[in-house]
Amino acid sequence: MDGSRVTKDRAKALRRTMSVPEVLLWKAIRGGAIDRLKFRRQHPIGPYVLDFYCDAAKLAVEVDGASHGAGDRPQRDERRDAWLRAQGIATLRLPARLILRDVDAAVRTIWGYLQHGD
Repeated sequence: MDGSRVTKDRAKALRRTMSVPEVLLWKAIRGGAIDRLKFRRQHPIGPYVLDFYCDAAKLAVEVDGASHGAGDRPQRDERRDAWLRAQGIATLRLPARLILRDVDAAVRTIWGYLQHGD
């Protein structure tokens, strides 16, 4: 399931240019901060780069900014989520504005999803 060289290179570049909400969330969840689960940031998988990925939980956490509601982005996100589901990976989408307003609430949302699956 590892990504191609192009996808891996893109993931590496994205790690260097993470958005402010991504940086805030990464600081909050890294190092097993949620139930000792390890998350990876900007993780390449197949043709995609996931904002955050927990292999043990098979969970992708995506930080969605305003652009995710515009143009063809919702359809592209749905295709991506469907592809990930076919790989056995669930996707949890968090609005960037939630993370900026209350990163602890975002972490609680992830924890709740891990506990209850929704």
